[in-house]
Amino acid sequence: MSLKNLLKNNKLTVGSWITLAQPAIAEIMARSNVDWLVVDMEHSVISLQEAEMLIRIIELCNCTPLVRLSNNEPVQIKRIMDAGAHGIIVPMVNTLDDVEQAVEALHYPPIGKRGVGLARAQRYGEKFEEYKEWLSNESILIVQVEHYLAIENLDEILSHKYVDGFIVGPYDLSASLGIAGDFNHPSMIEAIDKITKIARKHSVSMGYHIVPPDPKAAREKINQGYTFIAYSTDFLMLGESCRNGISEIRK
Repeated sequence: MSLKNLLKNNKLTVGSWITLAQPAIAEIMARSNVDWLVVDMEHSVISLQEAEMLIRIIELCNCTPLVRLSNNEPVQIKRIMDAGAHGIIVPMVNTLDDVEQAVEALHYPPIGKRGVGLARAQRYGEKFEEYKEWLSNESILIVQVEHYLAIENLDEILSHKYVDGFIVGPYDLSASLGIAGDFNHPSMIEAIDKITKIARKHSVSMGYHIVPPDPKAAREKINQGYTFIAYSTDFLMLGESCRNGISEIRK
């Protein structure tokens, strides 16, 4: 079943975050039984050319490549989709207008306003008709809920027919509340409760980025009904494994 259909049916999917433009890291992670991997172009130094390389590797490993954009910008969306991404994660979606802007950039007319080019996604011109059909039926749009303004407009945001799911960005959400990184603060707990209650009224996949490599925290979110689980990042998993191993040896 495609990731699009898994999201539609609120089936659990687990993925992770790539911030290091190293092909071997992408291959190792793509072969680790994840459903999808996100190439992060917001909080990394990954270039467009490097993103295309990572997308290619992830796809060749039969894993779904997604890209977290640096912003909700039509040209970047067009170029990253032409590079072969199966979908986008759009940061700081706070209003219905933000959703509309992303949809217009993602889709060709008549749905959107995306310009038509022939690149890797269209198999360099050979499969344009097939890509056009795939884009309408299988491309993925995930919005990030990471600001208190998004919570105020969440009912409208999640009502949009082209939104496949959302993902909570806990660091930015807590920062917007003036409590950056304090996930146990009452204001943060209240915000997450509001998000969860609103989201349960909609048929979209509820997502959360579990930033520390903590399986227990991931299981807690799954038990709360979250089905689009981003588990940590490449550098955090690498760093924690190194630190824990060396610490045990030195003991």
